[in-house]
Amino acid sequence: MTSPVASTSRDDRAAVDKAISLLIAFGDRASSGVGVSELARRAQLSKSTAYRVLGMLERNGVVERVGTDYRLGERLHDLGRAVYAPGYEGIRDVLLPFLTDLYELTRQTVHLSVLHGTDVVYLAKLYGHRPAPVPSRIGGRLPAHATAVGKVLLAYDSRAAARVTATPLHRFTEHTITDPDTLAAELERIRRTGVSYDDQESQPGLNCVAVPVLGHGGRAVAGLSVAGRCGEFDPRRLSADMRRIAAAASRAWTVRGSRPRAAHQSADLRTAVPTG
Repeated sequence: MTSPVASTSRDDRAAVDKAISLLIAFGDRASSGVGVSELARRAQLSKSTAYRVLGMLERNGVVERVGTDYRLGERLHDLGRAVYAPGYEGIRDVLLPFLTDLYELTRQTVHLSVLHGTDVVYLAKLYGHRPAPVPSRIGGRLPAHATAVGKVLLAYDSRAAARVTATPLHRFTEHTITDPDTLAAELERIRRTGVSYDDQESQPGLNCVAVPVLGHGGRAVAGLSVAGRCGEFDPRRLSADMRRIAAAASRAWTVRGSRPRAAHQSADLRTAVPTG
């Protein structure tokens, strides 16, 4: 005979599984909305079950109704933001002007990123006029060892670097660094030069360059990067300009938003010669 407690536990787990399946089923229409029938099909649920679970999610603010469709709700966005440290929004607020400078300098795809565990998380992204096969998205993650901005952040975080080099490294392309000793040597080089490169390590046909934004004690609080197509973009030509932008961004960050615009303007970054 099944006890009521065990039965309730199985039912709760089933409901959670169904709810997660429905949330995943929104896909790229999370903000525009999806009908019940389509969500049920994607989640492999009956329409009546999908309707019942969506009602539960709606009551809790996780989804919201738009006409006859549903979309992800504000509560879910709040939960997503809570995954990361509260300071991330402050980092974006202070450093976004420097990301804009980087975009105006290069007209390539640029990123503002932070380290979360052993992954790099993209806080902001500006798309270039020349589309590049960039796998990043705002709020998304990629393993730090396979990206320029991830490596530059690992280079200034010895604990995170030790965790990365102690685990198997996933290979994304034939150029991805998967040997721990090779990665450790690469991180040491990055610490010496202050610049990191990604030569088709995360995506075939993609080159990247990244620099750290340093806070008190030389800790990297964020990274700035530029990505472009191989053959159309030479990341090494940007190293000097990117160091200058990183230095200005670091000065702005150390005062935590106190007159960041003045620090931003004082760098006279707009005199840099565009490349790429």
